[in-house]
Amino acid sequence: MNRRPRLAVWKFASCDGCQLSLLDLEDELVDLVSSVEISYFLEMTSARTDGPYDISLVEGSITTASDAERVERARAASKTLITIGACATAGGIQSLRNFADVDEYVSAVYAEPGYISTLAKSTPVSAHVAVDFELRGCPIDKRQLLEVLTAYLAGRSPRIPGYPLCHDCKAAGNICLLIAKGVPCLGPVTKAGCGALCPGIGRGCFGCFGPAATVNTASLAERILADGARPAELQRLFRSFTAGAPEFAKESAAHGD
Repeated sequence: MNRRPRLAVWKFASCDGCQLSLLDLEDELVDLVSSVEISYFLEMTSARTDGPYDISLVEGSITTASDAERVERARAASKTLITIGACATAGGIQSLRNFADVDEYVSAVYAEPGYISTLAKSTPVSAHVAVDFELRGCPIDKRQLLEVLTAYLAGRSPRIPGYPLCHDCKAAGNICLLIAKGVPCLGPVTKAGCGALCPGIGRGCFGCFGPAATVNTASLAERILADGARPAELQRLFRSFTAGAPEFAKESAAHGD
């Protein structure tokens, strides 16, 4: 009798939202559980089984030395390792530390700074170990997660779009906020996946799914500045949930500190 593939879910520095997206599958989760053996998933159960694992989902960025060691152990125990969410794929909101002096913040915030052990930067998992697939989002889209898991269980490549969010806005019939209203929006350079949630309610995209497959951030920045935004405002726009993504980090750095 063939055994079911073994699934592990790991957490590093994060809010747990991407793990909850897996639990939010609800009806689909029943079928998933019958297809895999959930061997390690502390958000769901305290029961655990040692590796090796066929598939590991990794949420969260690497922010401490112990994190860096633990993610290497996760990689060694996993046949396939998939990072999920903005933290694991781009350093997350905590990658804002990458633009500041961490020691200065620690001394200002904590009464006993000596107890705090942290790295100077928050980095994606791919900066430490080989990653087989990255699923973007803050949080990830549960339908995209289901597609990724189904694809790997079936032995095929996941069908996840790399085109910009503007595609989804057009499909939904949304008015372009950038062109029609001059609202700062990262839709032209952000990967689709959320279903254009923010533009759909009149708010510009702030890039939580990270850079699209091909981007021209400089051109978009020029347009937003021409519409009246100040350089500091533009910098904050690119320094959000995916501030650590190289394309966004580079563009934000071009507009001063």
